[in-house]
Amino acid sequence: MRHLKSGYHLNRSQSHRKALLSNLSAALFERKRIKTTLAKAKATRSVAERFITFAKKGDLASRRHVLRFIPRKDIVKMLFEEIAPAYTDRQGGYSRIVKLGQRMGDGAPLAILELVGFEDIVAAKKAEAAKKKAEKKTEKKVTKEKKKEKEEKTLEAAKSKRKAKPKAKVEESVTEETQEVATEVEPQEALPEKEKPKKKTKKTKSSKTEE
Repeated sequence: MRHLKSGYHLNRSQSHRKALLSNLSAALFERKRIKTTLAKAKATRSVAERFITFAKKGDLASRRHVLRFIPRKDIVKMLFEEIAPAYTDRQGGYSRIVKLGQRMGDGAPLAILELVGFEDIVAAKKAEAAKKKAEKKTEKKVTKEKKKEKEEKTLEAAKSKRKAKPKAKVEESVTEETQEVATEVEPQEALPEKEKPKKKTKKTKSSKTEE
């Protein structure tokens, strides 16, 4: 029987689920906004809000309790010194879930989990990311243009060299060939024409009889 087993199991074992929720809550505290499935967002929301209530106490025991689940000192320090003081006047509801629809492929419902009151920080981070992307694009364009200019210069230099070199080579080859022909072919004496052989006349019988 399934008694006293409420909560989100997420089709995972206890250790795997604990590691997943730890990583998602740490990402939420670091970035103030994450995008994941709806079931994971609901599960991390309950865990992250508990950690925020522990951080509002600010004592050493609560810090150690959070460190047992999130073993990252930089994120725990951010939670106790930056996030928790922003919710001193709030008694709950430190985060919100925004549904995005289904995911292409498996059709899983997506959602955004974000901390309330840190929208300006998220917008500033988005603006910085957009600036960085624009700068990278401009740098890539400049580098491509420089590469094209260098290639064009090299091609022009190669073409000019090719146009200048063949003429000299042809002239040199022609002079070398003429010299070789002059050395090989020596002036020969005019050979006397062959004398035509004289035709032999056959003596006929009539000439013999006349004799």
